[in-house]
Amino acid sequence: MHLLCSSTALPEGHSRAFSVAGEKLLGVRRQGRVYVYRNRCPHRGIPLNDATEHFLDDSASLIHCAHHGALFLIESGECVAGPCEGEALQALGCVEDSQGIWLKG
Repeated sequence: MHLLCSSTALPEGHSRAFSVAGEKLLGVRRQGRVYVYRNRCPHRGIPLNDATEHFLDDSASLIHCAHHGALFLIESGECVAGPCEGEALQALGCVEDSQGIWLKG
């Protein structure tokens, strides 16, 4: 397993970018649970974010692609609006313990 960050580094309702062995990832905390996905939009295979680390829409209830506006459910990664509707982000396993958030694998 690979330590992504401390639990406090990913507060409720926020997202952030990670890089593990050259792989770009994103993490989101929603309702106390952490979700980790590959940071790659299924529409064009590019990272979801622009120069910032912001991955959520204005309501912080959906993951947002900064390049073409696709919207994804935080809990499943499913695209619910935009050019890749019906496709999904690639989810990765993670666990959280007293030391922080860990990427499985």
